[in-house]
Amino acid sequence: MEVGDSTITVDGNPFTLSGSRPRVGDPAPDVELLGNDMSPVKLSSFRGKVCIICSVGSLDTSVCDTETRRFNEEAGRLGDSVAVLTVSMDLPFAQKRWCGAAGINNVQTLSDHRKAAFGTAFGVLIEELRLLARVVFVMDRDGIVRYIQIVDELTNEPDYEAALKAAEELL
Repeated sequence: MEVGDSTITVDGNPFTLSGSRPRVGDPAPDVELLGNDMSPVKLSSFRGKVCIICSVGSLDTSVCDTETRRFNEEAGRLGDSVAVLTVSMDLPFAQKRWCGAAGINNVQTLSDHRKAAFGTAFGVLIEELRLLARVVFVMDRDGIVRYIQIVDELTNEPDYEAALKAAEELL
């Protein structure tokens, strides 16, 4: 996917997704994000685990909050062989604050605020807003993309069961 050839809606209004999205079967781009402590975190550091990556607009919105809490519950059930990541443009400090307030301990939040490297490399950067679209990616233990779910309307939740089934099939 090239820049500008995909759209989503936010409250019914269309917005353009920028970047180049990997396809199922492609290696996941190895971008560097920021952890809650401002340390660099490369996606390749999760190789060896099945990885569910949820991109969200902002943890401080109700749907993103609900989604991350739900995946936090599911991550506890899935065990240590699965890494669940939530990526947003929120500052690492805001992510850390939100995780503490929400009691999130099974999902790792990562920030893409500096360079929008994840948003661009995964084709989920909302061009007009500089936020990330709601998309769920599942990678196998070798970092190969095995599942992609694009939520067409940013204010809708993803299909949790479909994403979890895709991850569980890789265990």
